[in-house]
Amino acid sequence: MSNEEKSVGKQLEEKLLIKRSNGLLKVEASETELADAFCEGYMKFLDDAKTEREAVTASIALAEANGFMPYDPNRKYSAGEKVYRNIRGKSLILCVFGRNSLENGVRLLAAHIDSPRLDLKQHPVYESSDLALLKTHYYGGIRKYQWVTIPLALHGVIFKADGSCVTVNIGEDENDPVFTVTDLLPHLAQEQSKRTLADGIKGEELNVLIGSRPFRDDDVSEKIKLNVMKILNEKYGIIEEDFVSAELEVVPAFKAKNVGIDCGLIGAYGQDDRVCAYPALEAILDCDNPEYTAITVLTDKEEIGSVGPTGLNSDYLRHFIESIADGEGVAAYDVIRNSKCLSADVTAAFDPTFSDVLDPRNASYCNYGLAMCKFTGSRGKSGCNDASAEFVAQVRKVFDENNVIWQTTELGRVDLGGGGTVAAYIGNMDIEVVDVGVPVLCMHSPFELTSKLDVYMAYKGFSAFIR
Repeated sequence: MSNEEKSVGKQLEEKLLIKRSNGLLKVEASETELADAFCEGYMKFLDDAKTEREAVTASIALAEANGFMPYDPNRKYSAGEKVYRNIRGKSLILCVFGRNSLENGVRLLAAHIDSPRLDLKQHPVYESSDLALLKTHYYGGIRKYQWVTIPLALHGVIFKADGSCVTVNIGEDENDPVFTVTDLLPHLAQEQSKRTLADGIKGEELNVLIGSRPFRDDDVSEKIKLNVMKILNEKYGIIEEDFVSAELEVVPAFKAKNVGIDCGLIGAYGQDDRVCAYPALEAILDCDNPEYTAITVLTDKEEIGSVGPTGLNSDYLRHFIESIADGEGVAAYDVIRNSKCLSADVTAAFDPTFSDVLDPRNASYCNYGLAMCKFTGSRGKSGCNDASAEFVAQVRKVFDENNVIWQTTELGRVDLGGGGTVAAYIGNMDIEVVDVGVPVLCMHSPFELTSKLDVYMAYKGFSAFIR
């Protein structure tokens, strides 16, 4: 139907009103194929980087393969040069120097690479009823009942008394054993079933089964525990005391998978927030000679408040910006106040099974593209950044001019939902920032779901912002 054949009302409707629709209906088949191809690399990254340390290691390998070098604070850099700074092995800054003076600010992408999980306690190994188990303390906002009776892997590092480091990864190779947290059979769970869903499994019940065979020696009291420690000693050269100086994380043992008969979704552990970290990483790897200096920061500890020296509530990002400003002979304050940032973090995708917790007019949907969240926080926007209208308009313009499929979102109904991101800490530095990320189904579960199109649009949007 030509424009002349449309009614006045229809023409006004098309001109004035928002019409939200599935992004797959807006793109050519060739772009869907690009999204699928991009997500093959993303799914490998998910399998290779189940902890923040592994994410840093994998990211540095990709960065060095793309011409990035370790940052030297004593050097003056020219436009197009690429550097990275490793922050204690758990966070990472990648930078491509731009054509404009740093005085005009940087373009920043910030995502986190830690995910909810189970951490081992400092004295984790114990024996009970002829079984060996590990005591854990959960990290981040998990629903504890989701972590029982699934295959689990053990990842992390152990620093021994002599200072040497042992890397642990058990449960990922197809020939590896896996671990699990046990649960009651329904026949004996009458009392447990009376608990609330939140307390169906309690924190101190998240004990990981690690062994069942005894060491053959009648003089030993804890035969199962001793046999487990003997195996670990033979494999890693550790003793029980070495757990005191270890960071060991229990994560799901399964790999990233295509979900749905049409293979349009990705199911995997740790997509919050590696689903934004990977596109932000790839965006800067592909960034050559940008107008403004471009920075991607992949940070730790977001799930527990961005605390500590590897979280963005610390000063490591500020220190890096100050250092590159000194190298160019400009005031760090001017660099910071003229900078702009996309806080690349996930949001809740609309789930039709649980639709009552979301405002359907303001929720994000799978396959509707990259989601912009003007504010997070909870109950009166408490703790959020709340991006300015001016900056939202700038980001909107960038996305529209670069054919990025995008949508707006909020994290649940008023007084019901809410959450936090790193945006508040970046905003506190005097940097314009807005949350932009990928919608996720089953967020914080051991098996989160994302749309391949949305993942690709995150890469496309982040690339457009920093170039």
